[in-house]
Amino acid sequence: MSLSRRAVLAGLAAPALLGLPARAAATLRIGYQRSSTLVALLRQDGSLEAALQAQSTGLSWHEFTSGLPIMEALNAGQIDVSADVADTVPVFAQAAGAGITYVAQEAASPEAQAILVPAGSPARTVADLKGKRVALTKGAGNHFLVLAALKEAGLSFRDIVPAYLTPADGRAALASGGVEAWAAWDPFLTAAQQQTGARILRDGTGLSLYKRYYLAADAYVAANGPVLGVLFAKLAQTGAWVKANSAEAAARLSPLWRLEPDIVVTANAHRSYRVEPVTREGLSEQQTIADAFRAEGLLPRSVDTTALGIWAPPVR
Repeated sequence: MSLSRRAVLAGLAAPALLGLPARAAATLRIGYQRSSTLVALLRQDGSLEAALQAQSTGLSWHEFTSGLPIMEALNAGQIDVSADVADTVPVFAQAAGAGITYVAQEAASPEAQAILVPAGSPARTVADLKGKRVALTKGAGNHFLVLAALKEAGLSFRDIVPAYLTPADGRAALASGGVEAWAAWDPFLTAAQQQTGARILRDGTGLSLYKRYYLAADAYVAANGPVLGVLFAKLAQTGAWVKANSAEAAARLSPLWRLEPDIVVTANAHRSYRVEPVTREGLSEQQTIADAFRAEGLLPRSVDTTALGIWAPPVR
């Protein structure tokens, strides 16, 4: 079945395409990852549930190992909204025909992802990775970081041996010698540095803005603007709180992430946590990402990243 036909068939379930009025959902279903900081805090304190009561809306949480499975669940109608996913994830989802809309973004955090090597590695530059095994998570932000770092070093993706692994498996492979390098994001990045002595070969500075995006299914956006407004406000409030209360935030996140508080403090310092509306102008790097993946044959087709919808929060 072609991508375009799959996209059409998947979209047939949307009330708008059937000519039926879109209805507000009784429950907001949020997909998230372990590294979804703001959602982790909202899950813990129950404040989002309380805020949604005014909308007569329930709330359920659904954990995933990485961003692409979240997008698959979103497109399949299994969840309504994704917590923060890396900038690359919507690009892959769009190429697969997903019907998704940008809801919010966390501002750029280029130091929150990096390519790591073991402390005793002879590698001193990205060019030293030629012919080496590099662990990364397919479609995640570290995937684009590897592409951009290789290009900067005069190499292509074909010059390395990629190992597509989850963060936990990537760290284990680096520690065991199964791979020579691992592209990671926080808090996994900082944890590996402080706990194993892993060394940064190249972070995202000057290579990747590493914004993180919140997305929703197109059909959900059409009927649930007030709920999205509540979610946006709570995310923005929580993001500001984390930056203003680093020690307290670390104390709350430490048991959730099973990491020492000092690791959490350092990891959170790398993230902006500034929740903002998405704008067309602010999506400029998305096309760069899409073109880079397409040039390496990693996307099934070219995409126009401006074609996805953008939801705007209410003006307060």
